[in-house]
Amino acid sequence: MAKEYKWGCPYGCHRVVEPEGVLPQAAWKIDNSPEIRENETLIDVETLNIDAASFKQILSQCDPDADEATKEQQVAARIMDIVSQRGKMHNPVTGSGGMLLGRIKEFGPKVEGRDGAKVGDRICTLVSLSLTPLNITKIKKVHLDKDQVDVEGTAVLFETGVFSVLPDDMDEKLALAVLDVAGAPIQTDRLVQPGDTVFILGAGGKSGLMCASVAAKKAGPMGKVIGLAHSDRSAARLKQLGVCDIVLQGDARNAMAIRKLLLDANDGKQADVTINCVSIPGTEMASILCTREGGKIYFFSMATSFTAAALGAEGVGADIELIIGNGYAKGHAEYALDLVRNDSKLRSILEEMFVK
Repeated sequence: MAKEYKWGCPYGCHRVVEPEGVLPQAAWKIDNSPEIRENETLIDVETLNIDAASFKQILSQCDPDADEATKEQQVAARIMDIVSQRGKMHNPVTGSGGMLLGRIKEFGPKVEGRDGAKVGDRICTLVSLSLTPLNITKIKKVHLDKDQVDVEGTAVLFETGVFSVLPDDMDEKLALAVLDVAGAPIQTDRLVQPGDTVFILGAGGKSGLMCASVAAKKAGPMGKVIGLAHSDRSAARLKQLGVCDIVLQGDARNAMAIRKLLLDANDGKQADVTINCVSIPGTEMASILCTREGGKIYFFSMATSFTAAALGAEGVGADIELIIGNGYAKGHAEYALDLVRNDSKLRSILEEMFVK
C-alpha cells in the first residue's frame, strides 16, 4: 500500500506551532518532525553553516578564559538549546539562522525530482535556518574558525524553499561557505556602475571579499574600490586579493572615525555605493556617513538594524537609498560559484579560510 501524505502549505505555514497566523520565519516555534507532507523534502543534515552574526553572538556568550574544546562544547550546547526550544536554528538575539549541507532522503510526491534533483543527492539549502524545521540528534564537531557545525539530524525543505546540488568541482565546505552568502555578490553586480567609488565595510570576510571582487570588475578602471577591515588577519586577506585600490583598517562601530578614514583616503569624497558586510551590530551610521547624497547603501549583514539605519539616516539628514540585503536573487547560487571558479586568488583565500 502506497504511503499517504498530508497536504502542506507551499510556504510551510502548517508547521507553525506558535504564534498562530505567521509564516515559519517569524514563528517562535515550528514543528520539526521528520514526517513530511506531500510537498516537502526531507534532508539528512551533515553540516550547519551558522550565520556569521549569529555565530559571533553565541561565541561571545562563552567563557572568554575557556580553552577551545570548552568553547566548542558551550557553542554546541547553545545551538542544541535553541533548536530544542524553537524547532529551528533561529538565534533569538540576532534573529538570524544560516543554511545547511545535507543529503536528500525523501521527496513528497508533489515535489519528486524537483530541479532535477534525486534522492541521495547532496545539497546546500538556500533558505535560512531561521525558517527550516530542524531536528538535531547529535553535534559532532564545532568549527570555531569557520562558523560551521557538523551534526547528525534531519531538516525539512518546503515547496518554495530553494536549494543547490553540490558542485563536483569544489570542496563541499567551500561550496557551503560560498552559497551561504550567494546573495551578496550578485546584488553587488546589480548596484555598482562603471566609474563608481565603492566602499565595503567588513571587506576581509567571505561576503566582503566576494563583493570586492565583483565591485572591482563592475566599477572598472575609472572607478575605485575601498575596503575596510577590522583585524590584521582580515586586512591581510584583502590585500592578498589585490582588487581594492585602498585598504583601510578600523572599527566600523566608530562612525566618525571611519568617516574620517574614508575622507582622508579618498580626497575628501564619500562613496557612491557602500556595501556593509560587517557581522556585528552598530555599524549602520558608519555606512551612512561615508555615502554621498543620492548614493546607495547595501546592508547585507544580518546584524543590521532597520530602525538604526532608517532613523539614523533621517537624524543626520542623509538622502540615501537604503537597501536591506535579500539573501535570494534569481541565479545567485550559480553566479557565486562561478565567481569563485573564475577568480583564482579569491578561491585560494576562501579555501584557506574554509577548507585547510
